[in-house]
Amino acid sequence: MRLIRPIISLATGALILSSLAGCGDKPVQAQAPGGGAPPPPEVSVVSVAPERIGVVTELPGRLEATRIAQVRARVPGIVLKRTFREGSDVKAGDVLYQIDPASFKANLSSADAGVARAEANLAAANLKVQRYRPLVETNAISKQEFDDALTAQKQALADVATGKAARETARLNLGYATVNAPISGRIGRALVTEGALVGQGEATPLAVIQQLDPIYATLSQSSTDLLQLKRSLANGTLQSAGKDQAKVQLVTEDGNVSPDTGKLLFSDVTVDESSGSVSIRAEFPNPQRNLLPGMFIRARLEQAVRKDVILVPQQAVTRGADGSSVFVVGNDDKVSTRNIIIDGAQNNRWIVREGLKAGDRVVVEGLQKVKPGAAVKAVAWKQPQAPAGAGTVAASPPTSAGSAPAAPAGTPGSTAAAGSNGAGKSSAPTQTR
Repeated sequence: MRLIRPIISLATGALILSSLAGCGDKPVQAQAPGGGAPPPPEVSVVSVAPERIGVVTELPGRLEATRIAQVRARVPGIVLKRTFREGSDVKAGDVLYQIDPASFKANLSSADAGVARAEANLAAANLKVQRYRPLVETNAISKQEFDDALTAQKQALADVATGKAARETARLNLGYATVNAPISGRIGRALVTEGALVGQGEATPLAVIQQLDPIYATLSQSSTDLLQLKRSLANGTLQSAGKDQAKVQLVTEDGNVSPDTGKLLFSDVTVDESSGSVSIRAEFPNPQRNLLPGMFIRARLEQAVRKDVILVPQQAVTRGADGSSVFVVGNDDKVSTRNIIIDGAQNNRWIVREGLKAGDRVVVEGLQKVKPGAAVKAVAWKQPQAPAGAGTVAASPPTSAGSAPAAPAGTPGSTAAAGSNGAGKSSAPTQTR
């Protein structure tokens, strides 16, 4: 019995070792449901195509009223009443002030009497000439007497003209006693009150009216940037958008983008010596009167266009030791790496100068699932809806490894973008600030 127990223990250990060895000879393999190979990973791709984009420059500036009228007293007198509400909208011809018209009415009456007296003298002179004409022909009176009668007739006629001019002046002064709005717009605060003596020796300011719809934006652009833009237009790198086709978007101080698009009016022909900038004027509709003169704003001005430009979403671009690159899905649904050269940005997309062609399918989502040479299942990428009012803004290429961060739409900033030359070096910018 003592010899049988060790033999049984050794046999049991041998069986256990044999079982373990058998398990090591047959490793467990991962199988997809149903027993086949795992399906290729699904990635979202975008098929790139040449596009036309605007070269947008974001410029600082201030708002100005399109028309400004300083309402002044044109005749002296006491202000009897004010008929407008401060800060309200008025129309051309509306009565604003009433100056005491009593003295002007008296002057008009006196002028009327002067005209009547002159006309009576003219009638008497005409009759005298009519009587003297046949008498001088028969030598009943001297020729000197007839000439005196003709001279008196002409003086009477001149007195009538003088009286009528004086009467018209008196009528104008009476009309000036009622102060009317010269233009339509929004009137500011009243500069005088009832009972004030105005127009005594000078044209007293009474109020200011400003036309706010439309409204002007006076912008400043560096003369250096303007020269660079003109050179790009001259060598064919860019094409002019044209004054009538140039689009202008206005960004207010709080960062909101105006829903109404403005138009470019003109660019100044001189450079400001103190700032080295050129003034540009644009016009914007302002139906709600929310834009006020003096506001600091930024305007996104499309001064040129670029045609046949390839753009890719910023999240599709990665940065490595060899520069920027993207994953491209070929016709065989296999992934390959493509080095690209970035030349600025538009909204949240990079502008690709070299490395891609029309029809290439670029991986946008699912980058962590793929590697070069691997098969994938490509589906169309659904672009997220951009915020309202997002403009064309240029940004710099990604500078760190990984997916390029998307530039927030509508972020103010320069439109100049340094392009990568494929080896991590920067090239000269092709867009202006």
